[in-house]
Amino acid sequence: MFAETHKTKNDKKMTIHEILEKYWSFKQFRTLQEDIINSVLEGNDTLALMPTGGGKSVCFQIPALSKKGVCIVICPLIALMKDQVEQLEKRGISAAYIASGMSHKSIDKTLDLAVNGQLKFLYVSPERLQTELMRERTKRMKVSLLAIDESHCISQWGYDFRPPYLQIADFRTLIPDITCIALTATATPKVSEDIQEKLSFKKNKKIFQKSFARENLSYSSILEEGKEQKLLKILKNIKGSAVVYLRSRIRVEKITKFLYENSISVDFYHAGLETDIRNKKQEKWIKGETSVIVATNAFGMGIDKPDVRVVVHLDLPDNLEAYYQEAGRAGRDEQKAYAVVLYTLKDLEDLRKKTWQSFPNIDTLKRVYQAIGNHCNLPIGYGEFDSYDFELPEFCNKFSIPMQDAFHSLKRLEEFGLLQFNESYFQPSKFMFILKDKNLYEFKLTTPTAQPIIEVLLRLYGGVTENNFVRIYESDIANHLKVSINQIKNQLMRLQDLNVITYQPQKNKAQIMLLTPRIAHENLPISLPKWETKKNNALDKIEAVINYVTQNLRCRTQILLDYFGEKYSFCGVCDNCIQRKKEIKKLAENNIDDFQKIKNTLISGALPIKILVEKLVINNINNQQEKYYIDFIRILLQNQVVSYQEDGRLKWNE
Repeated sequence: MFAETHKTKNDKKMTIHEILEKYWSFKQFRTLQEDIINSVLEGNDTLALMPTGGGKSVCFQIPALSKKGVCIVICPLIALMKDQVEQLEKRGISAAYIASGMSHKSIDKTLDLAVNGQLKFLYVSPERLQTELMRERTKRMKVSLLAIDESHCISQWGYDFRPPYLQIADFRTLIPDITCIALTATATPKVSEDIQEKLSFKKNKKIFQKSFARENLSYSSILEEGKEQKLLKILKNIKGSAVVYLRSRIRVEKITKFLYENSISVDFYHAGLETDIRNKKQEKWIKGETSVIVATNAFGMGIDKPDVRVVVHLDLPDNLEAYYQEAGRAGRDEQKAYAVVLYTLKDLEDLRKKTWQSFPNIDTLKRVYQAIGNHCNLPIGYGEFDSYDFELPEFCNKFSIPMQDAFHSLKRLEEFGLLQFNESYFQPSKFMFILKDKNLYEFKLTTPTAQPIIEVLLRLYGGVTENNFVRIYESDIANHLKVSINQIKNQLMRLQDLNVITYQPQKNKAQIMLLTPRIAHENLPISLPKWETKKNNALDKIEAVINYVTQNLRCRTQILLDYFGEKYSFCGVCDNCIQRKKEIKKLAENNIDDFQKIKNTLISGALPIKILVEKLVINNINNQQEKYYIDFIRILLQNQVVSYQEDGRLKWNE
């Protein structure tokens, strides 16, 4: 085992269990975590398939802490990078991320920290791997591990395909001896194979999959025209924390108002709110000051509230992967919890319609791409990895493009690896001193006008002389110096121009970044066959959702797990299983002799249906009796009392 590899300042070796206890305050690993960690430490390329809330991050963070060097973590979402970096910093672990919207100087400085061994974790987007700066600095880093978060994004068969993930295999050639761990909460067998192939897993690879089954989680799907009233009834019957998911911001606020007027402790959350407001709403819900949060799918990233008793979907998701993740936020304390879908027949029609609309024709894509280039004033052949503030309504008005066409085109252009679009990007202000000690002291003496702000920076942010960015609040500095916030920003920019500090002002706008030099719109590399394949894949996924919500016989956990390639009998706690139990009880009571007869015959071993029927009629050849038993067995099959084995024989399930 590679348990004793991390060292303290006193060079005392620590086991992975000691690292877990020191930084996470846990004495034991969860299921599979220790096996995955040891696989990584043994040098195996490793794929970890673990449900939401299963503790995936620990599986790469502890191996990285056990080794010398920096762990490069590839992550698709800025919000996720930001959350994980903040969590690591709270534990006293050095971490940073690089995201679109950061200045070149800030990116350069962050990479220097990694090269100089002053970071344990460096989070980057897959797009960043293509930049020359990232590639050259990586060659100079002592890399301990390469971790691929949300690795399903590498597969075109996944639900969130990101073409830049395909560049990771090429990036690995820069660090050929470094182990790779890929992690995801949702992957079908096809996606799992794709991940291993596209990441160029070596022969000594290992795959770990934790069961997707959640024994404490009861799934239900209800066809209901009066969804709001049904929602109200559910929330009043199931006490405790709850999440209600909808697709539209307007509907989120409308449902919140309805629940509030009906005496529910409720608040709403969506990406259209200011970041500090979203954070306050989220914090109140986590602390239990608000019971119910009504939200779009923007809510939930990085949240691990254990005592959520119910998650209700008032609108249908686009795919079962997203549904499984969102529903899985219920019952993480392993106590009884519920995941409920409320739908109407119109919802099914609308889902199909919206999916078709989400694939604009190729001419529309080209028009939107051309407008983006013009909006950013980019000539053909320029703009690679440049980041721009981007307001979608302003863009649509400027170029007379319908909002729906523009939004869906941006998403599709992103999938084709042409750009990156972050709808609700927030990055707090940060700074770091470039001048240190004697040089900083001499600058203060020679530039007395800068002395007050430098003194305040040193007093308010004690660790700024270290080689790390520090989050700052211009309002606090302004209060100390009794000047306006704009004056503080101007002074900070001036200090940056004088190479005294590196200053990264707060950004709170959507960002757009071209991932290639601007291409003439008529030459966009989008083929019709590839376009049709993507569209058909999306349509298949919504049909899987529709099958899940409309199915009234099969166990819902069984449907979900079958989708993810896991064999499962039935959960016994979903709405269909509960109904099935009632049907079986009724069936047994009304046909007690025949029910018991079939049970007794099969309980000693599975049989082909022909032999089973022969045993039941007991040599009394009677076509009517044979037909009766065949029909009775068919009812038992429908209710999953009996089922066929792979060899074609019938077995008793009860």
